[in-house]
Amino acid sequence: MKAQHAILRFAKYKGPTISRIEAHNERTKEFYASNPDIKTELSKYNFHLVKPSGKYREEANRLIRGTGCRARKDSVRMVETLITASPEFFSGKKPGEVREFFEHALEFLKTKQAEETIVSAVVHVDEKTPHMHLCFVPITADGRLSAKEIVGNKKKLTQWQDEYWKHMVKKYPDFERGDSASVTGRTHIPPRIFKQAIRLNKQREQLEKLISELTVFNAAKLMPEIKALLRKMLPTAEILHTYMNRAKATEKEREAEIAALEKAVAAGKVSVLEQLELRQQVQKLSALEQTLLDMQRTMDAIPPEIIASYQAESERKETVHREEK
Repeated sequence: MKAQHAILRFAKYKGPTISRIEAHNERTKEFYASNPDIKTELSKYNFHLVKPSGKYREEANRLIRGTGCRARKDSVRMVETLITASPEFFSGKKPGEVREFFEHALEFLKTKQAEETIVSAVVHVDEKTPHMHLCFVPITADGRLSAKEIVGNKKKLTQWQDEYWKHMVKKYPDFERGDSASVTGRTHIPPRIFKQAIRLNKQREQLEKLISELTVFNAAKLMPEIKALLRKMLPTAEILHTYMNRAKATEKEREAEIAALEKAVAAGKVSVLEQLELRQQVQKLSALEQTLLDMQRTMDAIPPEIIASYQAESERKETVHREEK
């Protein structure tokens, strides 16, 4: 039987990106191109353990104002906690048992973070593995806005993982403690990120072909096709940029992680497989970085008048959308 693990991961968000995670978590869209694994016909079975009182960003700002926190423009205003377990754990579980798991996990979060700072806790059962997105505003016990202090560095994250495992294993004794990310140096890259990168590369090749065929005589004919591709590509590129800004370490830091892991392997603390996994993750991050560089190169090759026309069209649509609201 494969080892079963309770999984707890964090992501930090500043103002503009909060609305995007709300759209995903609360299933406010009819179609999710960024994650084709979502089975929208099952979304009606998703459920809240903490239901948001309003829009995520508005609630975050309300809580920050209410506590009198000092917040800079670039402050992290929301932390998203992903809570799940190995797929094998959920196999054969009834809906009530799945709910109990997430309720037990929520109890742990409430011991670490004031309940009133939790904006939403929603469980998704419309993807391959049930999971909960719990979003909270990182306000400290003494009333400061500080994601750094709450989530902290790798040492602090290890403490979170240790305490989370101790809490979960009380109810689910089969859970095993996984290797700490501070020891293994692993970077978890969601499969959807690679799907988006693959799709972006294919679209970029189509765009490059159209650009190579551009002449004074066919520009009017090809421009709608180019704009249509840009409408598909730019949101995806923005998602990848956001991810890379969170996940990408410098080459020096990556080399330091690998060196530390080699020592851990030699000391028998982790397996050679963990070391191989880190190297693979580093290669994947480099591949994602190359995808974005290629995208920028292609964008630079697009005639300025086409970019200007696309931007003007996008602004008009945005204005109409705001007025309709």
